[in-house]
Amino acid sequence: MKLQESTDAVIVQPDGPVRASVIWLHGLGADGHDFVPIVRELGLGPDAGIRFIFPHATVRPVTLNGGMPMRAWYDIVSLDRKGKMDEKGILDSVARVHALIEAERKGGVSPGRIVIAGFSQGGAIAMHAALRYPDRLAGLLALSTYLPMSESLVRDGNEANRHIPILMVHGQYDAVLTLDIGEWSRDQLTAMGHTVEWKAYPMAHEVCMEEIQRIGAWLKEVLAD
Repeated sequence: MKLQESTDAVIVQPDGPVRASVIWLHGLGADGHDFVPIVRELGLGPDAGIRFIFPHATVRPVTLNGGMPMRAWYDIVSLDRKGKMDEKGILDSVARVHALIEAERKGGVSPGRIVIAGFSQGGAIAMHAALRYPDRLAGLLALSTYLPMSESLVRDGNEANRHIPILMVHGQYDAVLTLDIGEWSRDQLTAMGHTVEWKAYPMAHEVCMEEIQRIGAWLKEVLAD
């Protein structure tokens, strides 16, 4: 694997030809380096041919954290499901993910070979971006996350991605985004007609080795030649 860095993203290139891509969004306050070490732990093998794109979110003030500037995909006013949402910030980040998909398409990777993934706040954007995209993608990976603006996704979700594979993972002891928020988000997606594989592990707001192993196996399934 070869690591490439720019001001916008960290990219892990496979040793051989690129046959698929994973666009993976970090959580609040982190950056694109956060999940790079996991790539080697996924057990994909040297010939998997998967390019991993880890974009950096924009630095912006976050209301929930006292207005402190940090990398964030959108502002968070509260975690109340009925509270005010930063709709513009969410949709701007969705547009950025769609632009990354288009860049992969121009590079020769078809949408059906592209997975959208994200952790926490990045997972929220991953869900909105993947399910709004007009062409069928390979899959959606939503880690320790929740679904803001669910009513807009009911309205704007694209039928092309109604039945893509979705893997949602959450920590049973998550004190940042509690398990019930994840379960509620899963149920919202199910109510929209999506089929969700749900996994809850005995962990906090983090990842664990059993989860990483399942992600690796899932990627092999959805990106099988």
